[in-house]
Amino acid sequence: MSSAVEPAREPQQAEPADSAARSRLGKLQRAFVVALLAALLVATAGVVFYLRAKSRIHDASSNSLSGRGQTPTQNVLRLRGMTAAVEARSIQAPLIAGQQVGTLIVTKLVPSGTRVKRGDLLVEFDRQAQLRDIVDKQALSDDENEKVIEEQAKEAAARAKDETGINQAEHDLAKAKLEMQKVELLSRIDAEKAQEDLDEAEATLTQLKQTFDLKRMAAQASIRILEIQRDRTRETMLHAQANSALMEVRAPIDGIVVLNTIWKQGSMGEVQEGDQVRPGVPFMQVVDPAVMEVRVPVNQEDLLALKIGEKAHVHLDAYSDLVLPGQLESIDPMGTPGDFSSRLRKFSATFSITGHDPRLMPDLSAAVDVNSAGTGRSASGAQ
Repeated sequence: MSSAVEPAREPQQAEPADSAARSRLGKLQRAFVVALLAALLVATAGVVFYLRAKSRIHDASSNSLSGRGQTPTQNVLRLRGMTAAVEARSIQAPLIAGQQVGTLIVTKLVPSGTRVKRGDLLVEFDRQAQLRDIVDKQALSDDENEKVIEEQAKEAAARAKDETGINQAEHDLAKAKLEMQKVELLSRIDAEKAQEDLDEAEATLTQLKQTFDLKRMAAQASIRILEIQRDRTRETMLHAQANSALMEVRAPIDGIVVLNTIWKQGSMGEVQEGDQVRPGVPFMQVVDPAVMEVRVPVNQEDLLALKIGEKAHVHLDAYSDLVLPGQLESIDPMGTPGDFSSRLRKFSATFSITGHDPRLMPDLSAAVDVNSAGTGRSASGAQ
């Protein structure tokens, strides 16, 4: 009887296990459905956001094109470059004549951005070394000039003495000739003595005349050596005076001062008062901001879309609200090899900027939008 009861109990134990499994399966299905619905909602929101953003960009582009008088069929080629002044003068540390100078110390400097006029003082360097050199060379030149004067006086005295000796020799020669005229009245011994006196007088006069010229040449050579030394010292003094004048650098044109970034004292930076600058280093520019231009590199594919005289719009990265009209003025016919391949070449193009704004300065990054109809790449593809 116990064996008959046991088969009846087995279905009662399996029923709870099946219900638990079905419950877990239902929970997993519900979680999967919830995750799927969440993913669909996120994807739908992303698509809606993308479409709205694209619509806003399209509307803004259409408004910009319509505001500039462009047609939707035109392609905008965007080129990037740097602004530059058409008229600019580079200012470099002066080269010191006749001296080996390592560095020059800046004692006075006009701040960057200062508007100057032609002839205004830009920078002044320490001139103490040049002033000391002027004083030393002036004293040495005066001393050497005194030596020249002294030597000239000695030569004048020696010349007068030699001329007196020649005059005396000529007098003795004339006297000997007179004695020879009386030789018939003299004895043989006196006649021979008179002949010897005549020969001696002639030889003495000849010798004095020859040595006179040699002494004058030697004296002139000695004086000339002293004069060369004096003139050399004087030239050194004049060089020191010129170097002292070079310590003041003045503006060559009307414009604005722009300081260059140079290597100084182990780091890159702009020159300040008290810094040391090597001679010949360009550390400053004076630019005329009235006429500006943009120089951009153009690859050979975009070059086909450009034509001289084509209109453009210049945007400054530093001032997003500033847009100035421009025009393509020139394209460098000699290209340079590209960065990744020598077969691809880049060309330099120059765009003039019409108008002026106080914020427009050299060395600002700028974007140039060229309206090319039918050729070239769009703004998104041209960099």
